[in-house]
Amino acid sequence: IGMNDVHDAALASNKVFTLCMVLAIYWIATFIALKGLGWVGKISKWGGMIGTIIPAGLLILLGIIYISTGGHNHMDMSQGFFPDLSKFDNLVLASSIFLFYAGMEMMGIHVMDVKNPSKNYPKAIIIGSLVTVCIFVLGTFSLGFIIPAKDISLTQSLLVGFDNYFHYLHMSWAGPIIAIALMFGVLAGVLTWVAGPSKGIFAVGKAGYLPPFFQKTNKNGVQKNILLIQGCVVTLLALLFVVMPSVQSFYQILSQLTVLLYLIMYMLMFSAAIVLRYKMKNTDRPFRLGKGNGLMWFLGCLGFCGALLAFVLSFVPPSQISTGSNTVWFSVLIIGCVVVVGAPFVIYALRKPSWKDPQAAAEFAPFHWETQPVAAAPVHTNTPEPTAKPSETELHNK
Repeated sequence: IGMNDVHDAALASNKVFTLCMVLAIYWIATFIALKGLGWVGKISKWGGMIGTIIPAGLLILLGIIYISTGGHNHMDMSQGFFPDLSKFDNLVLASSIFLFYAGMEMMGIHVMDVKNPSKNYPKAIIIGSLVTVCIFVLGTFSLGFIIPAKDISLTQSLLVGFDNYFHYLHMSWAGPIIAIALMFGVLAGVLTWVAGPSKGIFAVGKAGYLPPFFQKTNKNGVQKNILLIQGCVVTLLALLFVVMPSVQSFYQILSQLTVLLYLIMYMLMFSAAIVLRYKMKNTDRPFRLGKGNGLMWFLGCLGFCGALLAFVLSFVPPSQISTGSNTVWFSVLIIGCVVVVGAPFVIYALRKPSWKDPQAAAEFAPFHWETQPVAAAPVHTNTPEPTAKPSETELHNK
């Protein structure tokens, strides 16, 4: 946000400064989330527009203006459009691309709010995927045009790219404005992830799958204890700055850990989609892939294998970034995966009947193995036929 490029670059590389900023932004987002979903919705909407959509479009436009007016292209265009995937180093960094799509599945909770969801929801997902590809590919090209490859940084290149473009157009005063806009975009993004998943955890907890401590709410009805525990975990993770050699390496290791956790869930989803075709073959499926099971097998296996490949590659330290000790790198990734994946199983095994909130449990959709059809009462010839009690499955479907 400052006007002194040298001073700003030094601050951006300073681990203590970055640690303080990370914690400040995260805890500000947490306190906003404690105010309720109304605040979260407003800030997320405006922050996403001001800090993500507009800067992304502007960056692509600046790249087009720069090249069309004779600006020097720092990219080696002779390498071709597609990366050389025969090089292992390129494959390792490419696994991070999976993170670009992370969170798209969260929109499934809004599927019943869409008109004609069986047709419009898949269309929205396809459009969203294509827009994501366009923004990241064209945005990355725009940065490559203006920044030499050896100077590209995972954490600073976006701001450096804008600064270079504005300097080329003699508009250096606009750099800090974009930096402030991007800051609001980051806050909106963090706020979405702070509030969204914790709301889902809260709903599951009240159905009896988390101790009462995690079911506490404040006067706004917000899951306060979950948000505070979440903040403490993030604070502990942020302290990795102390042992990592640079801000860039810290960014990369947390990105890789996030990718690993996502890919575990995606592999479960792809395999579950295939298994449920056989275990629950008579279930009504408004989004069914094909009439038979062939298309489901093809797409499920394709998605699973792609996620598995990225999962394995995510453990390999990229040679393009100094990640410091391999022991720290592998320890953080392996222990992080084991703890986060194992915790739900431990909590589920220790659950108690007293954890269940009767009112919330009644509103919580049952798992398919929990729904047992209720047999109809026998018919007597001399008495009126009683009405059969609908099964829980029928009630749930209604």
